[in-house]
Amino acid sequence: MAWCEANRVEYLLGLAKNERLKAEIAQEQKEAQARYQETGHAARLFKEFVYQTRKSWSRARRVAAKAEHLEKGENPRFVVTSLSREAWPAQALYEEHYCGRGDMENRIKEQLMLFTDRTSTHYLRSNQLRLYCSSIAYVLLQMLRRLGLEGTELAKAQCSTIRLKVLKIGALIRITVRKVWISLAGGYPYVDLFRQVYEKLCAVPLKH
Repeated sequence: MAWCEANRVEYLLGLAKNERLKAEIAQEQKEAQARYQETGHAARLFKEFVYQTRKSWSRARRVAAKAEHLEKGENPRFVVTSLSREAWPAQALYEEHYCGRGDMENRIKEQLMLFTDRTSTHYLRSNQLRLYCSSIAYVLLQMLRRLGLEGTELAKAQCSTIRLKVLKIGALIRITVRKVWISLAGGYPYVDLFRQVYEKLCAVPLKH
């Protein structure tokens, strides 16, 4: 942080919680707990303050805090930044700017869910072919997420979740002379979601 400040580089970093930090948002944490108990839904409040460690920091810095209460209990989070309050208020700083970075990291990591790391053959070309297939699969799932899952509970789901809930369906396949019959499992728990995705994709105009 000191290097960034000396070289005019803006920063936004996660800050490990400690008792001093949690004491700063004790009131907000109680209010979030009260809201959760009243509504049964996750509740969060935001606060910002100036903070300095007792030894390691050379100066006081702006800290934004999230006081949140979930089903599992308290979930406080803290970030430290050089960005101004006028440009980034506490809630937008955390939810849009900081969490947006985390979402980008998740999108990079989820490519491993499509076996990008399966490069175990002895030949460059075969490994390259596997990477091609993984990349194509990721592009297709990203399009499915954007065009078919928008507005659903899986709009921001990772690839592994989409595979498990939308694509991995038991089916009975019957082949006759003229047709191939595919009967999906009657016990499929996400049938309503599947129909919704199917209708969304059918409504997408085809480009020539």
